Amino acid sequence: MMIAIGGADGLDPEIRARADAVLNLGKMTWPHQLVRILIAEQLYRAVTILSGHPYHRV
Repeated sequence: MMIAIGGADGLDPEIRARADAVLNLGKMTWPHQLVRILIAEQLYRAVTILSGHPYHRV
C-alpha cells in the first residue's frame, strides 16, 4: 500500500487515475506533517477496532 499526499493543488490527474482509493480531508489546505498524523491516527484507530479492542469513547 502506498499513500500519496498532494500539495495545495492536489495530485496529478495521472496519479489519481491509478489510485485504488482517494481520501479527501476537505477543502482546507493542511500542512503535510499534520496530514501524516491525521492519517496515522485513523489507521491506528481502525486497526485497534478491527482487532477487537474497545473504542475509547463508548
